[in-house]
Amino acid sequence: MEVLRGVDLAVPRGMILAILGASGAGKSTLLHIAGGLDRPDAGSVWVEDRDLTSLDAEGTARFRARRLGFVFQFHQLLPEFTALENVMMPALWAGASESVARTRARQALVLAGLCERWEHRPSQLSGGEQQRVAVARAIVNRPDLVLADEPSGNLDRENAERLGALLVSLATEHAQTIVVATHNERLAALASAVLVLDRGRVREALPEDMGRA
Repeated sequence: MEVLRGVDLAVPRGMILAILGASGAGKSTLLHIAGGLDRPDAGSVWVEDRDLTSLDAEGTARFRARRLGFVFQFHQLLPEFTALENVMMPALWAGASESVARTRARQALVLAGLCERWEHRPSQLSGGEQQRVAVARAIVNRPDLVLADEPSGNLDRENAERLGALLVSLATEHAQTIVVATHNERLAALASAVLVLDRGRVREALPEDMGRA
């Protein structure tokens, strides 16, 4: 079954792009392809200077670990580890020493506003705090691109707004590119540009040069 068709877009560094569309429109598939989790049947996917479609499975995994960050609707934190330990994981997987991974994890948790909560396990954190830990985990390796799939889907309004403010700060203060698939209009309103998917096609893209069907 064809999920996406004729999607062609470029996202400048430091931009927040919101992807809107009904369930089944292809938002998650687009994020998975952009992050190398799925491979397109045709076309290419460039992140900075690297075409992900040219890499084998091992090369793609290494690239994801070092230069991409993922945030999902369900935080997927490991319950037996503290917030700090959860955030350290991607840095360790990317080859950082334990001391470097710990330092980076603390810095990411400070950015997420959780410097007083990093010794808590997920069960001791609120839903909003858990999701901000997930964002810290996504940025611990200082990735070029952060992909967020419905990150506020399980959050109340207050925590969704905190999450949105965090994503904005990553883009504006740290020049990280954020692509977020969301149904949350308030979160989408924070984006630099909005892309609307309709049954796998780009129906609307603002600014106009962001994409075409």
